[in-house]
Amino acid sequence: MDAFTGYYNHEHRHSGIGLHTPASVHFGTAEEVRNQRAVALAQAYERHPERFARRPRPPEIPSQAWINDPAKRREPEPHGS
Repeated sequence: MDAFTGYYNHEHRHSGIGLHTPASVHFGTAEEVRNQRAVALAQAYERHPERFARRPRPPEIPSQAWINDPAKRREPEPHGS
């Protein structure tokens, strides 16, 4: 389980949090990583614009991310007897 948790938190990039790792978002490095990605994407576009349909941008970092969004949660219906 330790190997999975380490991978999941520090290596796997999640689409729901702007392709960052949970650790990056938790420890506050996601914005710095996003800025570095923006520079790399801009350089790639400047070198080879023909490879892109439009100027690439890194995904936005959401202000909130949920596994189970409480706003979308439905209360269970009462069971009749």
